Amino acid sequence: MSTGSDQPAQQPVGPPTGTTTDADAGSHGSRDTRFFGQPWDLVHVFFVEMWERFSFYGMQGILLLYMYYSVTQGGLGMPEAVATGIVGAYGGAVYLSTILGAWVADRLLGSEKVLFLSAIVIMGGHIALALLPSFWGLAVGLILVAVGSGGLKANATSVVGTLYSPTDTRRDAGFSLFYLGINLGALLGPILTGLAQVTWGFHAGFALAAIGMAAGLIQYSIGRRNLPEESRVVPNPLPTNRRGVMIGIALAAVALIVVLVLTGIIRADNLAGVVILVTLGAAIAYFAVILSSRRVTATERSRVFGFIPLFIVSVGFWSLYQQQFTVLTIYSDKQLDRSIFGWEMPVPFVQSINPIFIIILSGVFAALWTKLGTRQPSTPVKFALGSIIMGIAFLLFLPWAGGGANSTPLLAIVGILFVFTIAELLISPVGLSVTTKLAPTAFHTQMVALFFLSVALGTAIAGWLAQFYDPSDEVPYFTLLGLVAIVIGAALLFAVKPVLKLMAGVR
Repeated sequence: MSTGSDQPAQQPVGPPTGTTTDADAGSHGSRDTRFFGQPWDLVHVFFVEMWERFSFYGMQGILLLYMYYSVTQGGLGMPEAVATGIVGAYGGAVYLSTILGAWVADRLLGSEKVLFLSAIVIMGGHIALALLPSFWGLAVGLILVAVGSGGLKANATSVVGTLYSPTDTRRDAGFSLFYLGINLGALLGPILTGLAQVTWGFHAGFALAAIGMAAGLIQYSIGRRNLPEESRVVPNPLPTNRRGVMIGIALAAVALIVVLVLTGIIRADNLAGVVILVTLGAAIAYFAVILSSRRVTATERSRVFGFIPLFIVSVGFWSLYQQQFTVLTIYSDKQLDRSIFGWEMPVPFVQSINPIFIIILSGVFAALWTKLGTRQPSTPVKFALGSIIMGIAFLLFLPWAGGGANSTPLLAIVGILFVFTIAELLISPVGLSVTTKLAPTAFHTQMVALFFLSVALGTAIAGWLAQFYDPSDEVPYFTLLGLVAIVIGAALLFAVKPVLKLMAGVR
């Protein structure tokens, strides 16, 4: 169930050496091979990230059901359109929070401390969902999980990078192992929390997510003191005389949000739209700042312009892909035949299908690109194909559209999610990689933030779009969105040459 920010960004690699040297040892732990040939300290970040993904996807697997199930079924009884909008807004807020998490690490606390504090905040959010009643528990829980997940996402990859010297040839393998932990958590979370929800109720499922996060936090607390000092460095400390100003801005922002909520301008039924507007505004501002900067050369500026069509396609892709947590959840609840030899599979189990395919296929795609080398498709072609394949995945729902309860065989959803995964692997890891290549030297982090903003915007749009899904009349919904994704991909495919020209040597 991996998404753009779930896949570790490619770390800079120094000149190949073939072997590690004495100079590589020391705080980076290059001589340490106790964790499957990797430094033992990797185990601490591996497991805190695995348990965070377990709790994140485990909670998200039952979240929408909790919101729209009736009170007699243990839910909150929300209208489905409002519930899906909140899920989309929450997902978008997670990726928006990565920018805040990165800023706090870079200017105030350092990556390791932000990671640790974020894990505590996440656990608090799951505890709130498990213990606090009604809408208060939902609101407090989702806010804490969103802010904490953003902070952890933004910094876990950075901490892993500090375990290796630039010339350590195990770096890529270490990140692959870290990526495995992410997907193991995404695989197990929905299964176990789904079982807990079916057996003991929604709050038991949320409590299991909290227990999982607590397990990761305890393990990380024990091992974090041994992490390299580089992980605690604040790269660009905020001057002391500016901290009061930043605190004032933060308090003013919180006060503004409170006022907008109390006056009814921000409501549950328009939350997704608000997040869409905020994210779109942030993305436009980022592009404007980068493109207008005097620190950006003509070649770098051209590459940023070349990134714009990729950004647009990325938004379109995530707006369909992230409907796994909105429309697909409703579809699995109402349309899918989940009976297996007389046993009815819980709805959240469907969320674990994609991580299985990711674990299997990510290595296949990596080997394919390695074998093709310079003959592999360019990034715009991969993005175009990813969008087209995502559109095809939506069209694959049509043979069973409008069939009613239990009308869709489980194997059909497995096949459709297989297509989802192929599309994801053409855009998500490729997008992270090309973003670092196209980024101007002076705005490297901001460009990565822009890619995260495309995920945030697409996720919020996914929640907003779900209000138009009607289980009794599915054909227009799946047809229109599928065709739009295909058209967007085809447009990029026809524009590959001018886009590559703008990318100025980057493929």
